[in-house]
Amino acid sequence: MFVFAIVGMAKPTNNILIKSMLVKNTPLLAKNTTAVAIATALWFKTETNYICTNFEIMGLVYADIILINGEDLILAKRHYIGQEEIKQMHVNMLVDTGSYNLCINEEIQAQLQFPVVERRNGETADGRVIECDVVDNVQVRFKNRATTCRAMVLPGNCEPLLGAIPLEDMDVLIHPQSQQLIVNPDHPFYAQMKLK
Repeated sequence: MFVFAIVGMAKPTNNILIKSMLVKNTPLLAKNTTAVAIATALWFKTETNYICTNFEIMGLVYADIILINGEDLILAKRHYIGQEEIKQMHVNMLVDTGSYNLCINEEIQAQLQFPVVERRNGETADGRVIECDVVDNVQVRFKNRATTCRAMVLPGNCEPLLGAIPLEDMDVLIHPQSQQLIVNPDHPFYAQMKLK
């Protein structure tokens, strides 16, 4: 049985893209996991609130992302290494708007060798707190968008997550009908950020 609650939803618009949902009691995801289970919903207005009803599960959203070692890009730009020596890889990542950061795993880190800048505690979907390396200078590319950010390194071969910060910085959205990550249709040729 799926139980849903909208998290931090503002006044809905005609083409609303539901960004974050709390999913409980699901066999696929541990309780209190914020997942990208996309739903379509009917909205009606009360005197003070907008209420969402009639959820329909659409599935998890994955995207093909290119991860690049940003330090290698700098070295190649200064001609210390060749373009063919830049460490990069294609990764099929779970788009998780409930996760703040980009999360990679130890296998990805072993191949791309991002610089470790610190260790931080992170809470997993099942409520455990684990200590993870935080790496810097991770370039994330999706279609015509790119951003450079930090990433938490999850143990072993845990599923990599594309979190809210890189999503917002690249100005990309989850399309609820096609279940795909898309560039913002309002800004198809460039990323635009809100400054206030």
